Formats: sequence, C-alpha cells, structure tokens
Amino acid sequence: MAKKSSIARDLKRAKMIDKYAVKRAEFKSMGDREGLYYLPRNSSPTRQKNRCIESGRPRGYMRQFGLSRLAFREHASKGEIPGVTKASW
Repeated sequence: MAKKSSIARDLKRAKMIDKYAVKRAEFKSMGDREGLYYLPRNSSPTRQKNRCIESGRPRGYMRQFGLSRLAFREHASKGEIPGVTKASW
C-alpha cells in the first residue's frame, strides 16, 4: 500500500488539473507562454502519476485495467477480470 500522503497529493493534483484545464487550453491556443508560466506547477497534466485504484501503487501500473501488476494478478487468478485467463502451454 502506498503512503496515504502520496495518494492524497495525487488527488489534489487531479483536482487542480481539472480546475485549470480551460485556462491552460486558452493560453496554449493563443501561444501565451508567459501566461502558462504563471499557472500553478501542479496544474500541468504531466505532473499526475498513474496509480493503482486498489493499492495506490505507482509502479507496474496497467492502464487498460487501472491496476498494478500485483493487484491485476490477484484478480485474474480469482477470475474476477472478464476475458483474462492464466496462460498454460
């Protein structure tokens, strides 16, 4: 499980990204680099980290499922993910 502070910080960034999305798009369309400079740093979408929905783990993240590799393996083994089966040959 990831630290609660890391998860909270990332949620805060997500809110800030949503809040400044329109203003950021406006500045980008006008080509106003100085306007972008004065926006908060955490309002940039590239600052957000993909995290596992279940554990908050930032590494080994699978976009298609929104889970880390560990959580994915658990759910796949239990048969909780439709269309995913364990390989055997």
